[in-house]
Amino acid sequence: MSRYTFKKSIAATLGLAVVSTGLFIGISTHAQNTPTVNPSPAASPATTPPTGGTMTKPGDSMSKPAGGAMTKPDAMSKPAGGAMTKPATAAPTGKTIVDLASKSKSFTTLVAALKAADLVDTLAGEGPFTVFAPTNAAFAKLPKGTVANLLKPENKEQLKKILTYHVVPGAVTSKMLKSGQVDSVEGSKITIKVSGKTVMVNKARVIMADVKASNGVIHAIDTVIMPAK
Repeated sequence: MSRYTFKKSIAATLGLAVVSTGLFIGISTHAQNTPTVNPSPAASPATTPPTGGTMTKPGDSMSKPAGGAMTKPDAMSKPAGGAMTKPATAAPTGKTIVDLASKSKSFTTLVAALKAADLVDTLAGEGPFTVFAPTNAAFAKLPKGTVANLLKPENKEQLKKILTYHVVPGAVTSKMLKSGQVDSVEGSKITIKVSGKTVMVNKARVIMADVKASNGVIHAIDTVIMPAK
């Protein structure tokens, strides 16, 4: 190969390298300047916001309401210091709402009422549901003889109406609640009022929040709420 031919070959090779480098830089620059679109997180199938616009971005955890002792149902986790917040195990336990309520000595009246109203299979179903669950102490506040009367077979439909009024479609945690109204499964509206770290459901106070089941969430309340007649 002649010296002239050798130089020409080197020049051609260098030219190809320069062109290739320019293309690589151009592609890289284009990639860097291309805006990245972050996909929106998929909505959880277990979190269906109730009608009424009461769901919002999770905020601070709820704490124990002032002026009253916190009743701790057996199936619930109460952190040190008395603050009411979500249990240490945030993930669903694999047990349904009915399973958790049945294992708690604080919900024996509620479980008996669910059985009398034939709602056990419903609340053990796929859901998800949010249950504002009255404790035994809440049922005890009702006029004497009320619970016994409601448990009678002839009052089954009335009992079912009261119990389904305590249920909201979707898995709604305390962090997702804000003041407003939501539709219950019964059909009547429930009034939610959030004031600081206190949450009121009509005239009932949430005394333990965010007990997560495989098919929803339980919030224990200190008073039985009644639907409009």
